[in-house]
Amino acid sequence: MKRDGHTHTEFCPHGSGDKVEAMIEKAIGLGFTDYSITEHPPMPTAFEREIANSKEEVATAALQWDQLDAYFKKAHEVKQKYSDQIRIHVGLEVDFLPGFEADTRALLREYGSQMDDGVLSLHFMPGVGGWRFIDFSAPDFEAGIWKHYGNFAAIQKAYYELIRESLFADLGAAKPTRLGHISLCQKLQHYFPEHETAIKGEARQQVSHLLQDIKARNYQLDWNTAGLYKEYCKEAYPPLDIAKEAHSLGIELVYGSDAHSLADVGRGYDDIEKSL
Repeated sequence: MKRDGHTHTEFCPHGSGDKVEAMIEKAIGLGFTDYSITEHPPMPTAFEREIANSKEEVATAALQWDQLDAYFKKAHEVKQKYSDQIRIHVGLEVDFLPGFEADTRALLREYGSQMDDGVLSLHFMPGVGGWRFIDFSAPDFEAGIWKHYGNFAAIQKAYYELIRESLFADLGAAKPTRLGHISLCQKLQHYFPEHETAIKGEARQQVSHLLQDIKARNYQLDWNTAGLYKEYCKEAYPPLDIAKEAHSLGIELVYGSDAHSLADVGRGYDDIEKSL
């Protein structure tokens, strides 16, 4: 099996607009046998009102509610179209939104029957003025997250507490059982070269405890190569030492390109496969 467990489509508002058919055909050409389409679902309107970023920035995060049915229709069409060449899995990259679990349960109740895969991710944390993107831009991270917590160790502590909370959250029967890019808080680490930003000390202990819980609950980990190509990250999510620890525990690591464009499909697969 050669599997990509985390990809996006032309429906993604912060993607390239490249058609999912072209992305699938590239995956077939690269020898992938399994390909998961995991688009960002709409966020609860009440949660959007609590995000401190502008409405224009928030609108780039996920599908709108009137796009969701069209997304699933397209995903299942391509699943059937390419069924004799590759196994397509259809799902969502579900955001963990603390305090809005009932909204997520309602979403998954309605659409869970159309899903056979998915990723559970964390893209927002409490910050200056309300909820803030973790990964929007370096200046936004500095203004909204760094200034709220004061240092990277405090950011990591809060971030991994939320990741652990997501693992145990009651989101219903269709809750994804693969945690997405669990070190996303490191995406902008090299933007702060004068500060210690590595996952060390208490944060590293948190991660080890988290891995034990992931193993106990028989969850998977998205081994996401997108960070390798980010200017201020330069490592996979999670980085190699954490991936090796997860592997040693018997946690299944599922390669994820997190492809938002044709160029992203398959990126980094050979490098991380060889690293274990």
